[in-house]
Amino acid sequence: MPMNPGDIADLIKEGIPGAQVVIRDLAGDGDHYAAEVVAEAFRGKSRVQQHQMVYGALKGRMGGELHALALQTSAPD
Repeated sequence: MPMNPGDIADLIKEGIPGAQVVIRDLAGDGDHYAAEVVAEAFRGKSRVQQHQMVYGALKGRMGGELHALALQTSAPD
């Protein structure tokens, strides 16, 4: 069952408090999204660590309810 983009954003914001999240549906099928996540919690972390934090916030939904998520992560300027 596809995920709603609002639900994806809510999970990320819940798991990474203070994060700014923008979700785009890449294919119109509810399975392929891009997420831009900006969070102070990412400061000093590698890109891999940042992505792991986002995947952790999704609580195991990657590969199941959520088929593909292209991530762009950063700390605020």
